[in-house]
This record gives sequence, C-alpha cells and structure tokens, in this order.
Amino acid sequence: MCGRYVRHSDKQRIAEHFHVYGPSVPAFGPSWNVAPQTFQPVVRLNRDTGEREIVMMRWGLIPFWAKEPKIGISTINAKAETVATASSFREAFRKRRCLVPADAFLEWQKIDAKTKQPFAIALRSGEPYGFAGLWERWHDKAAGADLLTFSVVTTDANSVVEHLHD
Repeated sequence: MCGRYVRHSDKQRIAEHFHVYGPSVPAFGPSWNVAPQTFQPVVRLNRDTGEREIVMMRWGLIPFWAKEPKIGISTINAKAETVATASSFREAFRKRRCLVPADAFLEWQKIDAKTKQPFAIALRSGEPYGFAGLWERWHDKAAGADLLTFSVVTTDANSVVEHLHD
C-alpha cells in the first residue's frame, strides 16, 4: 500500500522521461514527502489530441457519482486484484488510466509496538518511474467546478519489499 512517495524530479525531467511534448506543462516543485490530498502532476492522454500531457490532480480518487469529496481520503490506493470490480474504481479503470511520476515510495517497517523505521524505495539508476494510476473528474456542485483526482494502483508486495510491508 502506498501512503507516501517522493517526487524530486523537476517538470523538465518528468516531461522528458514520460515523453510529454508541448507547451502546457504546469509548474510544480519537488516534494520529498508527497501526502494524500495534495495536488501532484499526473501523466494522462489528452482526450482531444491523444498525446500525453501532464495535469495537476489531487491524490485520493473521488468517483464521478460521489455526493461528497470525503471519499477521497480512503481511495488513495486501488488494489489491482479488485480495481475492475470495485464501484469506486471500476469506471476509471475502464476509461481513465494514468501514470503518477515518482522518484521513490516510502514504506515503514514495524520494529515494535511503538516504533516504525521508514525506508525509501527507488530505482538504482536514480531515474523517475511511474505508478499505475486511475483518474476521475468529480463535479463539486457547491463550488460549481470540476476537481481532477487520482489513485495509485497497488498489488501484493514482491520479494524486494515484502519484509517491510505485506
């Protein structure tokens, strides 16, 4: 389960790494502790051009049918095993996939009842990578505006990280 990640690559490096071309890359700075409910750059296909674009979205997917945004607190991750059938993610999985740029993700190993040791997991090369993600457009009736949100798709831990988190 991914609850925090690191994104220190600048917008030029992310655009080059994910082959995003064009003038409309939004401004964003590095974040060494990306938290849920923050706005982060996400790579998706532009529906009009079919080209990749970077868009700022809030972490914590709010399904289009949700009446209130608070569901986004519990939808930061979508389990790969149930993403196609879970009501919160099913429609986004079918139509709105994306990549979430990251340089590392954070996991905490439980040492004892009161102590956890954080670990940052990154590529040896130091290059950025992308989490599989889903995105959604939710209309906030109170504000009269749309909110773009995303979720990171997770799966069972592999042998590299299973000793940290199952």
